[in-house]
Amino acid sequence: MIKAHITGMVQGVGFRYYVWKQARHLGLAGYVRNLPDGSVEAEAEGEEEKLNKFIEALKAGPSGAVVEDVQVEWKESTGKYREFSITH
Repeated sequence: MIKAHITGMVQGVGFRYYVWKQARHLGLAGYVRNLPDGSVEAEAEGEEEKLNKFIEALKAGPSGAVVEDVQVEWKESTGKYREFSITH
């Protein structure tokens, strides 16, 4: 399981939808949400190989986004997520 904090121009550019699509494509569960400071937070559970691909997708971002930094924290999986969702 990873928890990621993404900074840059990542709000108002379709970033959450992009992250949701990437996670669904990889079969990951978790969430993505905007934070009040203009950054985005994502938490995802799944196989390590797929999580690494997900991290690369976070670093790339959708066209229109400018990803400055992605901080990733690896954690023990909890199994609390059934699917990947966009939350507020």
